[in-house]
Amino acid sequence: MNYYSLIILSAILFEYATNIIANFLNFRTLNSKIPKEFENVFDDVSYEKSQLYSKAKLKFDIVESTFGLLVLIIFWFTGGFSYLDDMVRSLGCGYIFTGVIYIGILLLARAILSLPFRIYSIFVIEEKFGFNKTTPKIFVTDIIKGTFLSVLLGGPLLILVIALFENVGPTAWLYCWIASFIFIIFIQFIAPTWIMPLFNKFNPLPNSDLKKSIFAYASSVNFSLRDVYVMDGSKRSNKSNAFFTGFGKNKRIVLFDTLIQKHNVQELVAVLAHEIGHFKKKHILSGLIISILHLGLMFYILSFFLSEEKLFDAFYTKNVSVYAGLIFFGLLFTPIEFILSLFMNAISRRNEYEADRFAVETIGCSQPMIDALKKISLNNLTDLTPHPFYVFLNYSHPPILHRIQAISRFHK
Repeated sequence: MNYYSLIILSAILFEYATNIIANFLNFRTLNSKIPKEFENVFDDVSYEKSQLYSKAKLKFDIVESTFGLLVLIIFWFTGGFSYLDDMVRSLGCGYIFTGVIYIGILLLARAILSLPFRIYSIFVIEEKFGFNKTTPKIFVTDIIKGTFLSVLLGGPLLILVIALFENVGPTAWLYCWIASFIFIIFIQFIAPTWIMPLFNKFNPLPNSDLKKSIFAYASSVNFSLRDVYVMDGSKRSNKSNAFFTGFGKNKRIVLFDTLIQKHNVQELVAVLAHEIGHFKKKHILSGLIISILHLGLMFYILSFFLSEEKLFDAFYTKNVSVYAGLIFFGLLFTPIEFILSLFMNAISRRNEYEADRFAVETIGCSQPMIDALKKISLNNLTDLTPHPFYVFLNYSHPPILHRIQAISRFHK
């Protein structure tokens, strides 16, 4: 075991232990007392149900992460990476396609190993707590469509990255970054109109008081809005949500049908105002820029390790290759990725507070937003009192209780 092995193994174990500690701390915050802000929303039965749901998800996360860690360590230290490399090289498919096959097999193996956990999560946990609407047919077709898109869109990018690093030399990282940047922008433009409709139906919001109210609000904040779309989220889950996606003429604000069913017009306008707030505050653009800079940093650092023999020795692999180096570097990058994820989550939580504030200030009152958040917490059985350390590690959104308290502070 060389120093690369020690760094990677230590980072993986540290991240695992940190998440386990966070999960156990979160268990301790679960109690039978309803926070006073939610006493008029949750009754004893619904609150107990939300606590049981949180416990079930925490236990499931511990089991899944432990299994994943054990599989990785066993595969690593029994020479699995080297064995797979020798096997794909023996096929004689040429360097680039050998790399595609190597990475493809690893991704397929991970998908297969995660499949029982996906099934249990959807058809046992979500079913038990009344959320699941996914049928076995939808589940299977989602997998088929997702795999097809991964191969169709991700395959050519992977081929290009391997070819560039193999043939261009020291500046290959820059060309890979540019190619990935173009790819990301391309996906952002086609996702709303080409990719997402493969999985869900998106219908324009029918003419109604809701639509009139939404367009009146959008006009009041000078937001160009061609239409609002309703997504059939109920085909997979009873949970409700809303989101903003796309750029330019392809940008969309989407409301789940479950959200519309459970909220009044004022609350829905508040939710939409929050999504517009993300656009007005340039959260989407800044998130995209950060992602692109992160990608560039990763490719730049990667360029120094693809020919580092000791990195390959750490995984008992005798042949130095770009494709295996991509996998090994991904594991070596674990501590940096872990730190970056904390940074990104912190920015995301700040953005949520800003979008809430924008919504409340532009609507002129706080109650619709507060009522909407309370109903969402009830409908989704949200954990109302997560431990701060668990939030720090895992939450891209602030806890709903904190959002309500922040709204009450800046709009009294």
